[in-house]
Parts: sequence; C-alpha cells; structure tokens
Amino acid sequence: MKKLILISLPIILLSFTMNRLRTLHDFKCKTIEGNVLDLSTLKGKKVMIVNTASECGYTPQYKNLQALYEQYKDKNFVIIGFPCNDFGGQEPGSLTEIKSFCTKNYNVSFPMMEKVSVKGSNCNEIYKWLTSKAENGVEDSNVRWNFNKYLINEKGEYVKHLASSVDPLDKEITDWISSK
Repeated sequence: MKKLILISLPIILLSFTMNRLRTLHDFKCKTIEGNVLDLSTLKGKKVMIVNTASECGYTPQYKNLQALYEQYKDKNFVIIGFPCNDFGGQEPGSLTEIKSFCTKNYNVSFPMMEKVSVKGSNCNEIYKWLTSKAENGVEDSNVRWNFNKYLINEKGEYVKHLASSVDPLDKEITDWISSK
C-alpha cells in the first residue's frame, strides 16, 4: 500500500500542476528597446494591457493612457502597450519609429513592448492567453480593433476585457484601480 501511495503521489502532483491556469506572471516579452521583461516582476500590481497603433482613430487615447499611468503608477498600477499592425495596417512603423512617435506626441512613459500580432495564426502568446477562456479561466474575447484594454489583477489573473471605445480614464477603470 505504501508503495502504491509513493508511486501515485508524483502523478497526482503533476496533474495539479498541469491543470493550474497560467497567469500574466508566467510570461516574458520583449520591450520596444529589445530587452526581455519578465512579467513576474509585476506581482502585486494591477496591469492594463493595450494593443496600440500610431495611425488609428483611437490613437489620441495615448494621451489619457499616459494621464492614467501618471495618476496611478505609484499606486501599484502599470500599463503595458503592445503595438500592433493587425488592423488596417495602422502601425506600419519600426520599433524606433513607434517609440519616437509615442514619446514626441504623447510623452508616453509606460512600458511599450515590441510589435506583436493579437489575432490569427501569428497571435502573440500573451494575447492567446488574454483571448481564451480555456487559458485565462474567465472569458473568451476578440481583439476587434486597436486600443482594446485588458485588466489583470495583482496576482496576474485575468479580470476583464474592455473595447477600444472605452476611454482609459473611464470610471469603471479608475474605480477598479482604486479598489482593494
């Protein structure tokens, strides 16, 4: 009987490990400067992930994204921008051009990542997690355009998806950031 228990224990532990949903903290990504960002360094912070573009009707949201970041960055909150060229070719620039555009026009100081695909066969791993209930445990979602927003809690768990039309300073977002 003891042998059976000793043999079964690793199998049981492995099944628990395999069934655990991933969190944002399980991922790494490259910054717009080419450095690796281990998202486990964001433990204890609320995170908003946004797919961005420089030539979109929603591009002026950079202003309010930066304002939101400035208001809450010292309160365990961070915004992560992922430039994306999936919608109408609205982010055609190189990483250097994107960084320059964001800095010059909107004084963006929140972390910007390398350009990624947020849908289709080349979908970035983080966006696969964000858009699949099987992976995030909460809901399926579709990134329908630029400036979709994803809210992630301090434990790295998926909370909610918000459409492009939701302003970064919307009360729903600021109330969520301020809540305990």
